[in-house]
Amino acid sequence: MKQDYSRREFMKTASLAGVSLATSVYASSRPKELVTGETGTFPGKYKPTWDSLKQYRVPDWYLDAKFGIFLHWGIYAVPAYDNEWYPRNIYIRDSRVFDYHLKHFGPQSIFGYKDFIPKFTAEKWNPDHWAELFRKAGAKYVVPVGEHHDGFPMYDCSRTEWNAVKMGPRRDVVGELGR
Repeated sequence: MKQDYSRREFMKTASLAGVSLATSVYASSRPKELVTGETGTFPGKYKPTWDSLKQYRVPDWYLDAKFGIFLHWGIYAVPAYDNEWYPRNIYIRDSRVFDYHLKHFGPQSIFGYKDFIPKFTAEKWNPDHWAELFRKAGAKYVVPVGEHHDGFPMYDCSRTEWNAVKMGPRRDVVGELGR
């Protein structure tokens, strides 16, 4: 009986030591900005207060534009189900998205959101064609969502390797549309 207790104590201590070591190795390998909370923001004209934000004036070009297009396009277009909140909703057990994902792709623990990245190829992406469509529609401005809540930048991001230039389409989607 004493030997079982010793093994248990040994395993508990070894497990805690392993977790502690893994945590410190992980923390030391993360970018300083993630560890310290620094975001790389710069002081600007406005402060995060209502009084400061009340000073903002909408530019004339925006008021005159009348019609613009906002693009929501990313990895969530691969399953093409429900909406761009797919990556959140596949993990909410009582959501229809959870059930849909389970039925069409299997358990989330085996095929999660990250597994859609290689399938997001953008092989038919033609930014010149899109720009021409927007022009013909009368749009005066276009705002592509460079990074949605899924955290997958659609441009070459220096903060993460998980971006559209290094994975998936291997293209700077935002940059190509802006040229």
